Amino acid sequence: MGLFDAIQISGSGLSAERLRMDVTAENLANAQSTRGADGTPYQRKQVVLEAVDGQSGFADALAAANGAPAATSNGQTPGVKVAAITEDPTPGHRVYDPSHPDADNTGYVTMPNVDSVTEMVDLISESRSYEANVTAMQSAKTMFSKTLDILR
Repeated sequence: MGLFDAIQISGSGLSAERLRMDVTAENLANAQSTRGADGTPYQRKQVVLEAVDGQSGFADALAAANGAPAATSNGQTPGVKVAAITEDPTPGHRVYDPSHPDADNTGYVTMPNVDSVTEMVDLISESRSYEANVTAMQSAKTMFSKTLDILR
């Protein structure tokens, strides 16, 4: 693991959490959108994250920690990346409102499958994760500064 890998790992986490917050904000903004560009109600979106391992396994990480060369290192900086942004397939709930322009023949409107409470909880979690990555990045920066001070 290189000297600046800690900052790169935190940076990848910051980017991922920022995207998660953007998608959650989009979900909240469209919580009442009954008709999208395709004519259907808005579908809740979710971000799928994937770990990026700098080592191919525990044995390589242990070998690297002991100073031995890793046998099968993939050369990537560890961290996290966005694997996909998917739509939640659960159907939206139906509300009786015959005066709504998107009501069907029976007077029911299909609403988006977005739950505002769930989205707010997700937003708090994403915000805390973002803050944790900022703290980790600041700690790594402080550690590097102290190391440079010692070397002077």
